Amino acid sequence: MSQFHRLQVAHVRHETRDAIAVTFDVPPPLQETFRYRQGQHLTLRATIDGEEVRRSYSICAAVQDERLRVAIKRVPGGLFSTWANEAIKPGVALDVMPPEGRFNLPLDPDSRRHYLAFAAGSGITPILSIVKTTLLAEPHSRFTVLYGNRASSSVLFRDELAELKDQYLERLNLVYVMSREQQDIELFNGRITEDKCRQLFQRWLRVEDVDYAFVCGPEDMMHGVSAALQEAGMPKDRIRIELFAAGAAQAPRGPRRQAGAGAGAGAAQRSTEVTVIMDGNHASFTMERDKESLLDAGLRAGIDMRYSCKGGVCSTCRCKVLDGTVDMDVNYALEDYEVARGFVLSCQSFPVTDKVVVDFDVAE
Repeated sequence: MSQFHRLQVAHVRHETRDAIAVTFDVPPPLQETFRYRQGQHLTLRATIDGEEVRRSYSICAAVQDERLRVAIKRVPGGLFSTWANEAIKPGVALDVMPPEGRFNLPLDPDSRRHYLAFAAGSGITPILSIVKTTLLAEPHSRFTVLYGNRASSSVLFRDELAELKDQYLERLNLVYVMSREQQDIELFNGRITEDKCRQLFQRWLRVEDVDYAFVCGPEDMMHGVSAALQEAGMPKDRIRIELFAAGAAQAPRGPRRQAGAGAGAGAAQRSTEVTVIMDGNHASFTMERDKESLLDAGLRAGIDMRYSCKGGVCSTCRCKVLDGTVDMDVNYALEDYEVARGFVLSCQSFPVTDKVVVDFDVAE
């Protein structure tokens, strides 16, 4: 899973003035490698001005489409997104890692569920994949989607969403919430905040009628929607969250969560021997504690470790601690049960014991 593959761009579509949808040509030998689930993402790698840059972008196609497509929105000051919007054309080849991510649910054609989704800006990309896939796979289920934007001109996949609404008139309820464009219904003006959600749940949507909710957007929106949903009675384990990597703040080193097997070492021991298991291979290196993360130390030691955002968001660097203990600073990607089982994000993990063994090959 850590291996990059060279894929050629088959098609580029300008969705808005600052966002493109990129479709890759996947050759037959790699079809199985790049088979994806709804809501997953791809890590792309490019060399820009002599610097290796990696970014994760959500797949925005239904599983049934069998089309590997991501959306890349230009971020002010964003090195990769700016380059991508200017340089990526049909025929250009990029390094692409196989699909990853768990922003999804198992689907059952016999299910009769009501799903709810909140998205803001480019947060619609994984939601689009989830909605299309679900409506096709579960013919008795329905979806309500609230999509926040500044104005109509910034709506990603507007035509595709309209076609989807026309196709599933009785099973898809699509509502736009605009912060800078006045709409007829006052409830749908403004930003998607915790207070806005309370109003929606009081006047428009019964949360008790919803089985699962998906939320994708900036951190403040994510926390606000999740809090309002739980306040309205939805259990936390029925809320699935995906955070923008670009919006993830780097937390200062403070109180940290520990994960792993084994007791802490004495204070005098300031270095750790780390063993990394990846793609069936074992590699070891020694690192100082509290100086850098497991990921940065491994990269410095010459190990081609798997990563993308380095912000504790995308879960590309997810691994399991088999021996020893680490402190994990920031975690927006792992569920509580995963941390309890010893999974960590190597980009945010710092050794506590004199020996740590982490395995990138363990899936569950």
